[in-house]
Amino acid sequence: MGVLDGRVAIITGAGRGIGREHALLFAREGASVVVNDLGGTNSGEGADEGPAHDVVAEITAAGGRAVANTDNVADWDGARALVQQAIDEFGRLDVLINNAGILRDAFIAGMDESQWDSVIAVHLKGHFAMLRHAAAYWKDQSKAGNQPLAAVVNTASGSGVTLANAGQANYGAAKAAIAALTQIAAEELERYGVRVNAIAPIARTRLTLATPGMGTLMGEPEEGEHDLFSPANIAPLVAYLATEKCPITGAVYAVQGGAISRLRGWHDVATIETDGAWEIDDIATRLPEMHR
Repeated sequence: MGVLDGRVAIITGAGRGIGREHALLFAREGASVVVNDLGGTNSGEGADEGPAHDVVAEITAAGGRAVANTDNVADWDGARALVQQAIDEFGRLDVLINNAGILRDAFIAGMDESQWDSVIAVHLKGHFAMLRHAAAYWKDQSKAGNQPLAAVVNTASGSGVTLANAGQANYGAAKAAIAALTQIAAEELERYGVRVNAIAPIARTRLTLATPGMGTLMGEPEEGEHDLFSPANIAPLVAYLATEKCPITGAVYAVQGGAISRLRGWHDVATIETDGAWEIDDIATRLPEMHR
């Protein structure tokens, strides 16, 4: 008996890295998995059906249940088709793991429109498109008297959530927006029996290794040492958040190695007030004091 027995899950970007580890663990824990991966490059170019089908083959060889999907989650109809495939193949949808992503790093002064648009499309629109079509299905189920016990786990990042990473204005903005989307969706979808949480993972993947300096930081461990940067460290938290019995919604967690931290968004750290209308000179005098 696995903790996800009988659950049907879609996992996007599941052909490699963190998403692959999610898919393998979900299958071992009894879930039926739709393994989505367009199979593009780090920057989202091209397509390759191999990664998704390879993960499916690995799952089925071990006795699990999985099917492949190579739709682009940033495409509205592709996202709809992915949700429908889960329902057609396995009869239902219980879990959505939004994990697909790309990188097109550049400093703001040199970033072109396509670098901005493509990253926002895959991360932010891709999360929303999948969430929207899954939410519509769960809403219909709830109204029909089949109250779901559904779960969504989105993928944010320390870039944009806890750090201002130079060279990642597009990626950081998308990831910060995903954290906000998570909390809004948690409020909206609770009435339909849907919980929505997010993770901000740190792990060794082809995307992180492509970021300057990260290859050295996240190198392979010495023989016998625990691999703190293995993407397999991320999957157990996601699996728990996807279980029927998990009560948590609206949370964002940083997860790395053996550490899980709950994150909290923008909040007051200092305040200045006036009894009347603000004067610019007064603000000029007092505002800098808030930063000391």
